[in-house]
Amino acid sequence: MAFVNGYAMIGRLRGEIVEKRPPWLLIDVNGVGYEVEVPLSLFPDLPGIGETATLITHLQVKEDGHSLYGFLRANERELFRTLLKISGVGARMALAILSGASPEQFAVQVQDHDVAALTRVPGIGKKTAERLVVELRDKLEVPSHVNAAGEVTVGAMSESAEAQAALQALGYKPQEAAMMIKKVLAPGLSTEDLIRQALSQVARR
Repeated sequence: MAFVNGYAMIGRLRGEIVEKRPPWLLIDVNGVGYEVEVPLSLFPDLPGIGETATLITHLQVKEDGHSLYGFLRANERELFRTLLKISGVGARMALAILSGASPEQFAVQVQDHDVAALTRVPGIGKKTAERLVVELRDKLEVPSHVNAAGEVTVGAMSESAEAQAALQALGYKPQEAAMMIKKVLAPGLSTEDLIRQALSQVARR
């Protein structure tokens, strides 16, 4: 567990989903219940009540308390953290953005200067949308496998490559991440399944 400014930073949670109260989850990790706020777009992809979930998390520490935010994919947390650095954008607005668009779709909106699309997000007015475009257009790139609508095209990165990239984003070395994915690789598994199973193997050691 990493420490920043004296506080223990929680980077990942794996445990049983006890309760779903959008946008909140209650996850039991070895008898300790963690309340985690997640983008609404994640709920269709989450396991059911009583099942095990693995979340990539961001702990926000403030004087009035700690808030824990969860994501299924590394690029979602990366965008969340990038948005928090923008003046006038707090965690609630960042979650609203991720609830309405994937990181790829948001990147397309920014690169296309699509202020109209950005203002459809609750809490974002025209000035904030324009600020997002100005401050992020040089920081967000649209992946080559994403089309103008923000959709992944046929030539997309394979599930195994995406899973390996996500593990590297979590701090694993390239060779280690490749070995983790190789051990759980099987036909029909999604990127999320590969990540979940690879991390489960580590937890069992």
